[in-house]
Amino acid sequence: MSLTTLGGKKLPTQNVGEPDFATMKVPLQAAVGKTPEVAINYGIFINHLITFAIVAFVVFMLIRMMNSMKKAEEAAPAPAPPASETYLKEIRDALVNKS
Repeated sequence: MSLTTLGGKKLPTQNVGEPDFATMKVPLQAAVGKTPEVAINYGIFINHLITFAIVAFVVFMLIRMMNSMKKAEEAAPAPAPPASETYLKEIRDALVNKS
């Protein structure tokens, strides 16, 4: 079990075979006396990218699952044609049968 910090508080987390890139850095200037080392810590950025990708994938899968569970909206039946249109069809059919 390792400890991570969030807002200055240490939180217990469990590493499950997860690689830790936090120690990866490009040193720009070595530590001299009381002056600390100057470096670009790109490993922390890689850790955050991996975490973001995992969380984004999980949220995507949750939304996808919720959408598949949602019932498909049933199509409304077509409204009946107006009475005048029905009368015109009857007249047309009568004229066709008359000839």
